[in-house]
Amino acid sequence: MSDKPLRPLRTETALGRGIVQMFRELEKRLEPKKEVAVYLAGGLGVYLYTGLRISGDIDAEFGARLLVPSDLMLDVSLENGEKRTLYFDTNYNPMFALLHEDYQQDARLLDIDTGALKVHLLSPVDLAVSKIARFQDNDREDIEALVRAGLVTAREIEQRAHEALPGYIGEVWKVERNIDDGVSLAQKVEAERN
Repeated sequence: MSDKPLRPLRTETALGRGIVQMFRELEKRLEPKKEVAVYLAGGLGVYLYTGLRISGDIDAEFGARLLVPSDLMLDVSLENGEKRTLYFDTNYNPMFALLHEDYQQDARLLDIDTGALKVHLLSPVDLAVSKIARFQDNDREDIEALVRAGLVTAREIEQRAHEALPGYIGEVWKVERNIDDGVSLAQKVEAERN
């Protein structure tokens, strides 16, 4: 894990406040009887670090069996006047992502009042690595944004991805190729920053 100092997250923007409100609404609807760890990933996780790539779906992993309501949505008016609807992606499954075995312990606990839901944000390097298995255009953009913001380096991505590879379920040869491409992309962004 990186020793970089923690940066403030974008929880005070309209979208950031919307994300927090969605977890508060989920808490009200579910009324969990005990603490439940939640791990936020995806494009909105990247947004909280970088302020880039606004998405509507919340990719969250829950540390307990919960039935997340598919009708829970929130309309948000962004600062530029654009409207966005937030919702939980009820099909999100971290098992299909490339994730290091320590991603949960290295996640950042968000300081938000959500009662029994203890919401954690994946670390920048784990967010970047989680984008490698699929490696679509928006995944590439997310990796670029994290590197451009100085939150993660190509070397950190490469090391963490290779450490995560033994736990990956799927066609490893494709992911190995994606790791190479992701690291090359990160190196390119780093060269542009210098």
